[in-house]
Amino acid sequence: MSAPVRVHHLMSTKVVSFFPEQSLTLAEEVMRLHKFRHLPVIDAGGQLIGIVTDRDILSAKVSSLRGIAASTRMELDSAILIRDIMTEDVWSARPSTTAAAAGRLLLDHRFSCLPVTDEDGILVGILTLRDYLRFAVSLVEGPEPPEDELELVTEDDPDDFTSDQGELQRRQQTRR
Repeated sequence: MSAPVRVHHLMSTKVVSFFPEQSLTLAEEVMRLHKFRHLPVIDAGGQLIGIVTDRDILSAKVSSLRGIAASTRMELDSAILIRDIMTEDVWSARPSTTAAAAGRLLLDHRFSCLPVTDEDGILVGILTLRDYLRFAVSLVEGPEPPEDELELVTEDDPDDFTSDQGELQRRQQTRR
């Protein structure tokens, strides 16, 4: 019987983290540039103290629908600190935790990530749903990766779209 898969086999160890004193606008920019959805928040000693998600940032930002000038919105958003929007009670895993236990925690609580800490609470990695998906794909691919099995289907001919739209309208009228 093989050894169980552990969190350290799946997790990302190059983690971008933030301090509570940093701004929402900086966190938003880092997330956008790196295509992150989660930023662990640490103290000066590297201990995990919270997490900020893309949803937290979106919820905290001043809405463009409020009729406020973009420069004023940017100024207001810059005044919001990570400490004001982070979630403080954060579940985490250890590198030695089984991937099954961590995966069950993600599923049961509908989390999309788990920060990974050592026994002292120091952030050492992050485990995301993407890490699990990457692992699952590697299992079903087998030893040989597939060669060009996927293709992007696009609507190149606008006439086809129009005829599809007409067909849809005809179907809806016949149902009435």
